[in-house]
Amino acid sequence: MTLAFERNGSLCVEGVSLADIAARFGTPCYVYSRAALTAAFLAYTDTLRAHGVIDRSMVCYAIKANSNLAVLNVFARLGAGFDIVSGGELARVLAAGGSPDKIVFSGVGKKPAEMAEALKVGIHCFNIESASELATLNEVAESLGCIARISLRVNPDVDAKTHPYISTGLKSNKFGVAYTEAHAIYRHAASLRNIKVVGIDCHIGSQLLDPAPAAEAVDKLLSLVDALATDGIVIEHIDVGGGMGITYRSDEAAPSAAEYLAPMLVKLARRTEKLIFEPGRSLVGNAGLLLTRVDVLKPGEVKNFAIVDAAMNDLMRPAMYEAWHEIVKVGNSPAGAGVESRPRTAGTLHGREAVLRENPALPPSIYEIVGPVCESGDWLGHDRSLALSEGDLLAILSTGAYGMAMASNYNTRPRAAEVMVDGNDVHLIRQREAVAQLFALESLLP
Repeated sequence: MTLAFERNGSLCVEGVSLADIAARFGTPCYVYSRAALTAAFLAYTDTLRAHGVIDRSMVCYAIKANSNLAVLNVFARLGAGFDIVSGGELARVLAAGGSPDKIVFSGVGKKPAEMAEALKVGIHCFNIESASELATLNEVAESLGCIARISLRVNPDVDAKTHPYISTGLKSNKFGVAYTEAHAIYRHAASLRNIKVVGIDCHIGSQLLDPAPAAEAVDKLLSLVDALATDGIVIEHIDVGGGMGITYRSDEAAPSAAEYLAPMLVKLARRTEKLIFEPGRSLVGNAGLLLTRVDVLKPGEVKNFAIVDAAMNDLMRPAMYEAWHEIVKVGNSPAGAGVESRPRTAGTLHGREAVLRENPALPPSIYEIVGPVCESGDWLGHDRSLALSEGDLLAILSTGAYGMAMASNYNTRPRAAEVMVDGNDVHLIRQREAVAQLFALESLLP
């Protein structure tokens, strides 16, 4: 929430004006802060160090939150491990400089080819989510003449007290193996020639604002670890997953890494197993924002609409989860920047400037912030009090997680550019797509 700050009447990220970024790279545009990413990661490692467990801990960034190569590279340079859920994510981590032996592979539907590739590069561990997956992995490992290191993702049936779409630890969820079945599956895994049991894993959900459910899940994991020991099944690491929430609303309080981890670490500090953590949203969510431009103001009898150039294809969370993101004006467009962000035909800019001169900024009104996609569900913010004119630049905050990662090309819309601010420098870390790229892999009938 504090990523952007005001300086001389304009919002900035680190040492760079957002208006300058919009003028240089256009809108919509995702903007990330290297300093914010670094600070979020160090909050975890500093907490683990304070509890005396840093030497036996690994923080594995859950890359589904934001998989841009530059973001991954920032974390790789900091010594992070990575939590992946597909073969594509494995390739991204390796391309970004991640260490294979710091990768844990989660996900309920791993394909044999993905398993094989992960085995070939030597990942740390597979988080197994079903008995069927265990059998398939054993066969793949046998065909390659190697041993697959595994943990079971155990579903502890703990209510994460979060949105039902991002709750993953209940009996009704598709993830993990049932707590009551885990012991038997571990026994079977230990008997397989090409499987080595090394850990236990749990992840109960995302956007957790209360540390208590995660601590409750740890208690259940530890009971199972001790029961397995009586069968001679030694657990080398305990993976407690991720899920710590972030602040989206200005009146919302999210725990710090120290506050969230403390109840778990009190229980885990007395253990000897290696500890793995899988944060995603909490490392990137508030390290990014989405810049967008107001294209059309459309007052109505019931609602006033501000139609911006970002849409549900750029930021799916509001339409999918009814998620709230703070939306603020940027202010102070740089001289000569113009009010449109895409290439224009001759005369277009002159006509828009004439409209703006004749229509100064409106007083604050309540707006629906919506995109141009042809869906009534294409909204980015309901009932926002803003003083807007056409051409104004807006920042949609807390979009570093599940923003660009969930973006699509619906309505044949090119996905946004992504930039990384590093002090006073700005780096383009993903070019804006061109329309021709969107159908380059398609063919006409003969």
